[in-house]
Amino acid sequence: MTPDQPTRQPCLLLVDDEPTNLQVLRQVLQNDYRLLFATDGARALQLVLEQKPQLVLLDVMMPQMDGYAVCTELKKNPATAHIPVIFVTALAESTDETRGFDVGAVDYITKPINAAVVRARVRTHLSLVRTEELRESRLQIVQQLGRAAEYKDNETGMHVVRMSYFSQRLALAIGCSAEWADALLNAAPMHDVGKIGIPDAILQKPGPLTPEEWQTMRKHPEIGAEIIGEHTSDVLSLARSVALGHHEKWDGSGYPHGLSGEAIPLEARIVAVADVFDALTSVRPYKKAWPVEEALQHIESQSGKHFDPALVRAFLPLREELEHIRQRWAD
Repeated sequence: MTPDQPTRQPCLLLVDDEPTNLQVLRQVLQNDYRLLFATDGARALQLVLEQKPQLVLLDVMMPQMDGYAVCTELKKNPATAHIPVIFVTALAESTDETRGFDVGAVDYITKPINAAVVRARVRTHLSLVRTEELRESRLQIVQQLGRAAEYKDNETGMHVVRMSYFSQRLALAIGCSAEWADALLNAAPMHDVGKIGIPDAILQKPGPLTPEEWQTMRKHPEIGAEIIGEHTSDVLSLARSVALGHHEKWDGSGYPHGLSGEAIPLEARIVAVADVFDALTSVRPYKKAWPVEEALQHIESQSGKHFDPALVRAFLPLREELEHIRQRWAD
């Protein structure tokens, strides 16, 4: 064992007002985890803030501040709300378990404890924590890569935020699940990541592009798809599809592949509407912002041409929500 190995072990906080119970848990868990101990609720809250354990094993029946109160305080604080809490208690009635889950616990272990059960429950919930941490890290990478493209473009970071929320709201409006709409919200910022591969002289040219320059510009969807790569994860898979397909048009006149109708992935069709709407209603070096009413009229005029008619029908009634997003994320 190397000297620093214990610091790499997950950290657990064990809370019980009976030292004998803490000793039992210590014997069960000490070989695999770094352990912290508290014999009252106040000390438990202090240790959570100071040490940030990955998981808390918490007794319910304690004097002054019981386990329910401790868990409630942990879940009220944004800095500690994400830490899973497992109640370890002699209370075994279903109403006790229900109350524990109501205040935010993820699991319930009854005393006297079974060592194998405790180890299995702890492993399971730490695995879920790691999965969530990986998901959050992946989303942050996606968002930062999306921002990287903004540094080469005339568009603002707020454009990326607004069009992502427009995409989410449109997805919900047509009946997509909240989970899928949230994944699209996080994937949409990658729609123009391929512009990283377009020369600055073309990307930032103040005047119209020559036919040759336009041909180069039209390569950015495929560059973006190549940058993102093939993935099984929901967000990255959607991001690649959006990057590749958001310039396709319903009537087949878009690029890079001239797809038409439902051959264009739904996520790309949604982002196409959201992206154009925000571009029209935003100031650019080469144009003034269009009034929202005129932009919506343009979107409607392109139904069946540039845009999926069903998406246009769902998008137009969202005006109030679109205005709220535009105000919240104004340039």
